[in-house]
Order: sequence, then structure tokens, then C-alpha cells
Amino acid sequence: MNLNRPVRKDEIVLEEQGIFVESWLPERRSRHRPILFVHGELGGSWVWERYLGYFAQRGWEGHALNLRAHFWSEPADVSELGLPDYVEDVEASLDRLTGAAVLVGHGMGGLLALKAAESRAVGALVLISPALPAEVRTPPRPHVVREVPDAYGREFVGWQAMPEQLHRKMPDLAVEDVLRIQHLMGRESGSARRGMLQGLPVSREALSGVPALVVGGGLDRWFPEPDSERLAEWLGAAYEPFGAHSHYGLVIGENGYAQVAETIRVFLESHRL
Repeated sequence: MNLNRPVRKDEIVLEEQGIFVESWLPERRSRHRPILFVHGELGGSWVWERYLGYFAQRGWEGHALNLRAHFWSEPADVSELGLPDYVEDVEASLDRLTGAAVLVGHGMGGLLALKAAESRAVGALVLISPALPAEVRTPPRPHVVREVPDAYGREFVGWQAMPEQLHRKMPDLAVEDVLRIQHLMGRESGSARRGMLQGLPVSREALSGVPALVVGGGLDRWFPEPDSERLAEWLGAAYEPFGAHSHYGLVIGENGYAQVAETIRVFLESHRL
């Protein structure tokens, strides 16, 4: 396979929501389903840069959503946003794509993908260290929910430490990866995080018949690997654990992301997507 294929970059702007979707497209049209990548908390389309390149080189068009008030999307007060707003962003992005797209979500983005798939036809779901829906998760302690501020940044989730210290905790991330993540992390909605902790209800029946793959990371302290396995069992989905991968290492780690991307590619090809 020629992996030096030309790639075109484009964008989709959803003016009503004020959101920006970054697109990486193969030079020639293919029969593959489009892929919509949905980032998690504090993220943006930058989370998916290596995935966008990986899949575009192999014939898939990839579209990385920036939720409202994140990264390249229009500025807004995140303290006034919540999970329903973010689900609307995913739905609106799906509506702009041709055909039933593959939804790939990371962390909170996995939960948003599940919820959006209730009301939109999707070709498949790929959930990478996803937040759990209400039906699967253990209710949080009340003080954990109360302690979430209305808006927060990297310091609230422990990413204000020295890069070398974070690298020791997440050795699958190079120091350069850590620095990039720290630099690009934005602000996040406390309401969205509280809703995620309390659990967003998802109808398993509405997802019946949708091929699904869940990926877990053994070094993920945000969304532990056993939770990912439990979700896969609940969905009846394929499950792939990566014991040496952290939360961001699954999607950004220079030395590890390709293992996960390759697993996703095999899953998509097995379902002729």
C-alpha cells in the first residue's frame, strides 16, 4: 500500500452552532464511509491529527469536530454549556456528512457519540476509553459532583504538573506529546462534566444492529480499562484492551496511536465500512 498518497485538507463550518469541523480527505473519492471524530473534555480536533492522517492515507475521509467553544470553534462561555449542547453539535455534524458515517469518540466524546447514535443513522461506533452511560456507571459520591467548578482547565484534571512528571505516569506519551497536550488543552463546561459523572441515559435498543468496537487503556486513570470492558459487554460490542496505553496515549502517543488506529482499521474493513 502506498502510504504517501496526497491528502486534501478542508473544513466544514456550522454557523448556527458556531462550530468548526476539520477535514482530511484522500485525493480520490473512495467507497469507505466517512469518519466523524469526537473529542472529549478539554479537547479539540487537535486530538485527532495523527488519526486523520492515518485514515486519509488509507482512503477514508476524516472529519474532526470541535465542540462549541473548543479550539477553532467560535468562542463562548463554557459555563453556560452542557452535554445536550454537545450532543446537538455531534448530530449537526453528522447531518452535514454524506451517508451513515462511522462515529469515533474519545472519553466524553464516546458518550456523546452513543447519545447521538440514538437519533442519527451511523455506520458504526468506535468508543475509545469512553465515559459510561447512566445504565452502566456507578453513581458518583455527591461531593465529587459538587466539587466540579462551572468552568475548568487542565489544572483541575491534574495536567498542570511538570511534563517529565506526567511522562513518568504516562510513559506511552513522549515529553513532546505531553507539552503539546498541555499547550492545547482548553476550558471545559462544569455542567458537562457533572452530567458525565452522573450518567447520561442511553437506549441500548436504539443502537441495536450498529457494529461497535470499544477500546480500553490499561494506564487510563480518567476512564479505567475495566469500565470500557463493562461497556463493551453491555453493548454486545467487540472489545480491544491496550494495557500499556494511557488516556491520551490511545489517540496522540507517537509510539502507540498506530496500534489502536490499525485495530480500528481492521474493524472497519471487517464490516466493509
